[in-house]
Amino acid sequence: MEVPSGHLVARIERRILHIRGHKVMLDADLAELYGAPTKRLNEAVRRNAARFPEDFMFRLTAEEAENLRSQIATSSLWGGRRYLPVAFTEQGVAMLSSVLNSEQAIQVNVTIMRAFVRIREILSSHKDLARKLVALEQNHATHDAQIKAIFDAIRALMEPPKKARRRIGF
Repeated sequence: MEVPSGHLVARIERRILHIRGHKVMLDADLAELYGAPTKRLNEAVRRNAARFPEDFMFRLTAEEAENLRSQIATSSLWGGRRYLPVAFTEQGVAMLSSVLNSEQAIQVNVTIMRAFVRIREILSSHKDLARKLVALEQNHATHDAQIKAIFDAIRALMEPPKKARRRIGF
């Protein structure tokens, strides 16, 4: 089996979007990668609807589609489509390999799965770094307070002792 080029993996990673709290790929992007018309990809999915529950794929709302169009800065992102785009989660993309049974679909699916894993690893390492940074900041703040207390004690010791006044009388 042919190993995918870094260029293809980078293209795929750029097409993984974050929508409704999920990392997803749109039907048009997947169809392009598979070398099939979007309409055919969606037909194959409809014929196998039982394989694609809500947590595997969902249709974007008009507002979500419009937000994506404005983010990508193109008015003809999906051309003359009649329907709103469909978003496939990682599990939905994996299920596509059982529906689209061509050699290209299999190779592209393997590459897409690797891209999802790579993104998950990157996000995980960023969370670990963020956690370590917070711990370091808290530790630093504690040390700052301790160092300040030490300097205050040293300054107090450096002050000359106050002379006791003599009492006059009894």
